[in-house]
Amino acid sequence: MSANRLRTALTMLGIIIGITSVVLLLALGDSMQRFIGKELEALGTNMLFISPGGNRAAAQRMRAGAAPALTLADAAALNSLSSLAGAAPALQGGFKLAVGNETSSSSVSGVTPAMFKIRNWKMELGSVFSEADVRAASRSVIIGHKVADQFFYKMDPLGKYIRIENVAFQVVGVLHGEGKQIDGPDLSELVLVPITAARAHLIRNPFPDNVHYVVAQGKSDGNLQDAIEDINETLRDRHHIKFEEPDDFRIDNLASFAETAGKISAGIAALLGLIGAISLVVGGIGIMNIMLVSVTERTREIGIRMAIGAKPRDVLLQFLTEAVVICLAGGVVGIAIAMGLAAAITASGKFDVMISLSAVIVACGFSSLVGVFFGFYPARRASRLLPVDCLRYE
Repeated sequence: MSANRLRTALTMLGIIIGITSVVLLLALGDSMQRFIGKELEALGTNMLFISPGGNRAAAQRMRAGAAPALTLADAAALNSLSSLAGAAPALQGGFKLAVGNETSSSSVSGVTPAMFKIRNWKMELGSVFSEADVRAASRSVIIGHKVADQFFYKMDPLGKYIRIENVAFQVVGVLHGEGKQIDGPDLSELVLVPITAARAHLIRNPFPDNVHYVVAQGKSDGNLQDAIEDINETLRDRHHIKFEEPDDFRIDNLASFAETAGKISAGIAALLGLIGAISLVVGGIGIMNIMLVSVTERTREIGIRMAIGAKPRDVLLQFLTEAVVICLAGGVVGIAIAMGLAAAITASGKFDVMISLSAVIVACGFSSLVGVFFGFYPARRASRLLPVDCLRYE
């Protein structure tokens, strides 16, 4: 190996590329699963979204003169169910925001204080508006930190005013954190007002008790499917839906979204690992070819060794050891390159890639197996050569 450094380096190159691919792709797959899990955790996997409309129900009930809807009374009825930790109604719409000469368009949600508990929204500054604010239709607003940075950069936003469709709302709080919300923009971009204030000043609705959707949270120690059945039974009874008629509402279960996303991310991670393994196999084939050439070039050396007492197993072990050492050395270099690339990707701030100890162990073990598997045939071929034929070989 030392006497043929260029050939050894070229032989190792295939393994280096293969190990780099395996380690980096496994790390990417693992990071993607963690990212999806984190996003779903931010959404809350024991939450249920109830919205008006269902399979063919909207058209049927509109023809009957009653469009499907959810009301504040529906939300109150759901909030009393023993299988739920709580239920909160919401109104939502897109509106123009303005502070001085700075303007933008954003989704504004009208919610109740219960929504903050159900969604596990934390406050960075200020406090949640109270039930008294809801009863008084107080023009209070809670904003995400990106909205605060846009309108009140390097200023304390508490007590300041934001005009929503030219109606002044006073900032009473800033939300903590960020993360995509299933029913709206990122948490850091939310604009929240009391649901009564949204109905009185922003969202003009001929049916003042109607809401756009209701968010419910199943109890942590309960069966979410039981909660879904209770919601279904309660709303069908309240909406006077006959047995043979379809629902005029839809229940979306975030737990099923999480399960589906988990299966998809696991499949993608496995596919990435398979692609990396293919690269490693290609590198192993390269090692086998080079080792076969090496056996041919060193035929006389093999003959001399066997003539002075070396047994076939000694020759087999010699060439097998060379193959394994090449693979392990290539594996170490490949892991170092993969760690450098992972650090570069993480430093870019776009994606957090972490190489786990298990991925390194798998890569080292796999590279050793490649060395044994693809080095065995050349080594076995070398051990079966006859010493007389080897000594006569030029």
